[in-house]
Amino acid sequence: MSELLDQPITTIAKAVKNGETTAVALAEAALARIEAVNPALNAVVASNPELSLKYAAKADAAQASGETLGPLHGVPMTIKDSLDTFDFVSTWGSEGRADFRPSRDASCVARLRGAGAILMGKTNTPEFTLAFQTDNNLFGRTNNPFDPSRTPGGSSGGAAALIAARAIPFDIGTDTGGSIRLPAHYCGIAGIKPTSGRVPSTGNALPSEGLWAPLTQPGPMARYVQDLALLLEVIEGPDFVDPYARRAPEISTELTDPRTLRVGYHLNNGLAEPEIDICNALQSVVDHLSGSGLSIAEHLPDGIEMTPLIFSRVLGADDHETVKDLLERSNTKTPSQAIARNLAQAAPGLSASELTHILSIWDGFKSAMLRTFNAVDVLICPVNATTAIEHGTAEDMLNYSYTMTYNLTGWPGVVIPCGLDQQGLPIGLQVLAAPFCEHHCLAMADFIQSSLDFFPLPEINTLTPNI
Repeated sequence: MSELLDQPITTIAKAVKNGETTAVALAEAALARIEAVNPALNAVVASNPELSLKYAAKADAAQASGETLGPLHGVPMTIKDSLDTFDFVSTWGSEGRADFRPSRDASCVARLRGAGAILMGKTNTPEFTLAFQTDNNLFGRTNNPFDPSRTPGGSSGGAAALIAARAIPFDIGTDTGGSIRLPAHYCGIAGIKPTSGRVPSTGNALPSEGLWAPLTQPGPMARYVQDLALLLEVIEGPDFVDPYARRAPEISTELTDPRTLRVGYHLNNGLAEPEIDICNALQSVVDHLSGSGLSIAEHLPDGIEMTPLIFSRVLGADDHETVKDLLERSNTKTPSQAIARNLAQAAPGLSASELTHILSIWDGFKSAMLRTFNAVDVLICPVNATTAIEHGTAEDMLNYSYTMTYNLTGWPGVVIPCGLDQQGLPIGLQVLAAPFCEHHCLAMADFIQSSLDFFPLPEINTLTPNI
């Protein structure tokens, strides 16, 4: 039964529907896997096995009574702790919310439950999701399953570590500057940041209104690209709360032949030079695509060099008011180290004219970047300039420009593993597409994943407990 959890979600759900297994059996298997790996990872920070099994039993009873089953009926899941869940503590990684239970689920969580998924627990996140390493005062740090001395990335690091360790089929992360795609790269799994506005952010730690709101998107994380497409279809669409969420074209990946797509790629964005192992892994994929007869050519979008200026000015425009408000609303007196460092940095505190100017520059940047799709349909590039870094390493923020750029543009981006570096750490590649063209980047990512048949597995037995 445990081996079924390693299969695509459609296979798991079909086994439940056909009576080959039960939701209770799957929940028991998932809980056992979590119990086995979590002492080493510190990925799951809230759980209630009795409640999860109660939900699973209810799902089995619904099936036995002939009720209509959703596409995720009986499939176990975890959810990033920045997303509210009415029945599990939802801390956002902040001390003041240590015992906080919200009155309702985040919109995407409610939709997953409505489709039949069973919640097994919450996964660790840095405070308010605002760091690229997963650590906080409440629960401590999460370890990378490929090397416990390294971070799984952030802010969806708990989710990525747990999926990589084969403990859960999927999780939902959030991405403001790379927080789904970076952990997917560091941990060797798949993940998608959808187009800005495809999935409502209601119930996430970062507010769904204000200057930062267009940067953030919830999105699925799993092993298989086909699972990302299925999950995205479940959670997308307006909830009539998030002002940026909109009704979008259907994904329909099965109608897209990836061999007809024009492919652009670059191995260096001119801001941060990737490690040689990353370049070599991506070049091997490019060579494979070219050898398979796809149209592929080197392409670097116009305007990428503006990423650091725009991103830093947008995040700093409010003179830390967003973070201060989150701390106050959470009743948190002692912020995490990441948040304390954030508050200690001088913020631009833009004047009205300066804010107007940077918003104009941002729009011009998005317009210039969109010209990419006159030449290509999808763009392949690195996810980061490095593989997983050691805990506490001082970060060069330019390394993260490979993801931050596409939060500014709002483009969808899928990450899949494509190799290992000389230290045995996963290497991911990023496939990007035009706004609301998830079907393009998902189809191409699925084509590459199927060709590579590469699903890195950490030697979980070599991990040591987090102290």
